[in-house]
Amino acid sequence: MVRHKWRPQMTDSERRRGWVFFALYLLVFPYLNAWAQRLLMGEGEAPVAEANVVYYVLLFALALLVFWTFLRHGFSLLVDWLPENAFAFVTGLAGAGLLHFLVTLIPYPVQNPSEMQYLQEFAISPVATAVLLVVLIPLIEETLFRGLVFGSLRQYSRPLAYVVSVLVYALACVWRYALEIGDPAYLLLFIQYLPMSLALAWCYDNGGSIWSAVALHMTINGFMLFSIVH
Repeated sequence: MVRHKWRPQMTDSERRRGWVFFALYLLVFPYLNAWAQRLLMGEGEAPVAEANVVYYVLLFALALLVFWTFLRHGFSLLVDWLPENAFAFVTGLAGAGLLHFLVTLIPYPVQNPSEMQYLQEFAISPVATAVLLVVLIPLIEETLFRGLVFGSLRQYSRPLAYVVSVLVYALACVWRYALEIGDPAYLLLFIQYLPMSLALAWCYDNGGSIWSAVALHMTINGFMLFSIVH
């Protein structure tokens, strides 16, 4: 499979706006979302999945404003480099599956809270939970972690882009558990996200279009949700 020469896919203005968006996504928006849910629901129990669907729809609308040129150009690259993107998708999926099996053999001092959280949300709101995990979260996370983080570093150093983007994504999946529960042992769960993070970076790097990485993320999350609820 021929590798196309890497070229920056975001404009400089998109990257500048994107880093601001990324910082807000990690450090501000989650707490605003939680505050808004408490404010609107009062003492009642918030429909978490539906509320998060609204939250991620708003995030994606904002992402379209920030990354419109990048996302639109990604469709052209998907069509122009379809064999490369298909190859990257298939090999990324196979690699993620194999590496995930290996990391499940590792004993962890704590259990991943996300599995029980998604199981409970699916029992209450199956459609909203599926839309959230299989559609909305992949759209936002691939744009930021692969498109922005990996893409910004890839033009300077391929190894650095892999190391930083893979670790940042894996840690971003677990750091709130360690902070909210108050147990740093939850940070060790980042190992469980390394296979997926590596596969997604591989897919974007070798396929060339962010949309093949989005499709892979959607597929992995679909398999994960299926395994949790069955």
